[in-house]
Amino acid sequence: MSDLVTPLGPAVRARLAREKNVWLCTVRPDGSAHVTPVWFVFERARWWIGTDTGSVKIANIEADPRVSLALEDGRSPVVAEGDATLHRAEFPADIVSAFAAKYAWDVTTPEKPTTGRVLLEIPVRRWLLTGTAQ
Repeated sequence: MSDLVTPLGPAVRARLAREKNVWLCTVRPDGSAHVTPVWFVFERARWWIGTDTGSVKIANIEADPRVSLALEDGRSPVVAEGDATLHRAEFPADIVSAFAAKYAWDVTTPEKPTTGRVLLEIPVRRWLLTGTAQ
């Protein structure tokens, strides 16, 4: 599936670079939503999110890769929809560097010593910006 080509304005690009959290919504096996705030970087026209292997979001994505993402400010909505791909072994060096620059955080290090790390790659299928589906 190719990315939807949507020119993002400078204000949206600035928010994607500046904002620390995005709400990630995955689909539980019973069809209900699982929503959680996560750190992210937006690079290569994709959302990137790091998490531990045992998380609920990973189990949900393994069963159904459809996700939605929403920045926290509801006054000027930035919402995206896409399908997540899981990276379990090799994390792209530029993405690891982007997390380090934004958060002073090594996205490859597990939060718990008994788990591994997964990197989510989410190309945007559809943007909903300021209430307008594109």
